[in-house]
Amino acid sequence: MDSVTQLTLGAAVAVAALGQKPGSKVKVALAGAVLGTLPDLDVLVDYGDVVSNMVLHRTESHALFYQTLISPVLAWLAALCCNQRSYYRHWLLATWLILITHTGIDAMTVYGTQFGLPFTNTPFAVGSMFIIDPLYTLPLLAGVLWYLFSRRGKGYRANSAGIVLSSAYLVWSFAAQQYVTGIAIHNARQQLRDHQQILVTPAPLNTILWRIVVMTEQGYAEGFYSLFDSSDRIEFTLIAQDTSLKQRYADVKAVQQLSWFSRGFYTLAQQGDILLLTDLRMGQEGSYAFQFEVDPSNHRAVIQQPMRRDAATALPWLWQRMWGVQLPSPYLAASR
Repeated sequence: MDSVTQLTLGAAVAVAALGQKPGSKVKVALAGAVLGTLPDLDVLVDYGDVVSNMVLHRTESHALFYQTLISPVLAWLAALCCNQRSYYRHWLLATWLILITHTGIDAMTVYGTQFGLPFTNTPFAVGSMFIIDPLYTLPLLAGVLWYLFSRRGKGYRANSAGIVLSSAYLVWSFAAQQYVTGIAIHNARQQLRDHQQILVTPAPLNTILWRIVVMTEQGYAEGFYSLFDSSDRIEFTLIAQDTSLKQRYADVKAVQQLSWFSRGFYTLAQQGDILLLTDLRMGQEGSYAFQFEVDPSNHRAVIQQPMRRDAATALPWLWQRMWGVQLPSPYLAASR
């Protein structure tokens, strides 16, 4: 999830654990916010190329085993900074909860979080939450602010309510995803007889509009379904690909990495001597978050292409499509 969400969640968990103890309310919330953002500092590590940097994000710093090992040290520092050394045990619990909840909500996105290290490097990804979702973040933020600017007891209850509401929203996102997945599977069986894999993820900023990607023998298909659509039929756009490229360049390191990390939801295209390697899970056709130019001669991804995102075009389309208006993707024409 985004940094604002992570620091807000960290602050909320710290308040839940220590908000009724004597001490500075601001220091408790601030310490929680700092702890909540620590795991994402792994983005500062350079693993040598852009694809490696992508697939090795959310690794050791997000692993439950290592988070448990480091929690006593971080808890001691937090207790020291907040002048609450007598409440070290409470800080130990708070620190551990802050770190694992950071990992937990990251795993709810489609990116991939390797929280099982060092025992397994499987990139776990539920995919029911977009990386930025105001309906998850705002209850947490409101609860923390209420705590900071009101009486301790009343603010503590407001913070707890924010955590409950945001947690309920996570449950809702998973339930909605499962519902849409059932519809997507039915449509794929009816329309795409050669379908292989199906991915269902929310469109940006909400859990009402969902994006469906279906891998096929000839390429892949993309469709959108809103919970407010009048029909359960999904209109798929078929994108043909030279699928032989995946076999031809299977020994290229960047291709191997993204194939594993995306669980097969990727494409390859030939552009002269360069391969265009695309992660199909994040973004939409014509505007992907992770698209790389790869030189197969040295097995390295040398350039990450910028994501094309025009808010003036994307947001009106998102708003209308979310409420059930059948509109084509705004980037589709530009991608062809």
